[in-house]
Amino acid sequence: MAKPPSAQVTQLLEDYCSGRQEAMDQLLPLVYNQLHKMARQQRRARRDYTLNTTALVHEAYIKLIKHPDPSWENRAHFFRVAAKAMRQILVDYAKAQLTAKRGGDAPRLSLNQTSEFPLEERIHLSEERSEELLAVDEALKRLAAFDERLSQIVELRYFAGFTIPETAEALDLSPTTVKRDWTTARAWLSRELG
Repeated sequence: MAKPPSAQVTQLLEDYCSGRQEAMDQLLPLVYNQLHKMARQQRRARRDYTLNTTALVHEAYIKLIKHPDPSWENRAHFFRVAAKAMRQILVDYAKAQLTAKRGGDAPRLSLNQTSEFPLEERIHLSEERSEELLAVDEALKRLAAFDERLSQIVELRYFAGFTIPETAEALDLSPTTVKRDWTTARAWLSRELG
């Protein structure tokens, strides 16, 4: 009898963490759709720039498999780490975008360096959106110092586009707790971002 996808993903992650490199080749088809959904949410949430969701998924996946010491506990933990990787890719891009707009010599970060993606699908952030993304990132770091769980909820809801039930599953919390904490975190961030 075949394992359900969740258990199968967890087993492959355990295998990979134990040193079986080929487990990652088997893992990608099982997690690709969820990673793509997370990246697509980023595109939908920020209409003032275009984002190749496939390129973001690939960059995040590369970041995940190149991690020097992966220790994913289970499927939910893997997706939390993936959300953090996507967040960091977007923040790095926003920083590079602002540096370039302000005359810096830093090279532009492109998530689209292969010819398989059309030119119009590259990331484009307005200066205002880049500053907003960086402000949210800094506020999220302060929130993590105050309450790590609230920070994780914001990361999953805002950066990964998880629903309340998906966030509850990923963090092993009840949906009621996630709703309450999501409200608290939004109020805290609203105050911080002024």
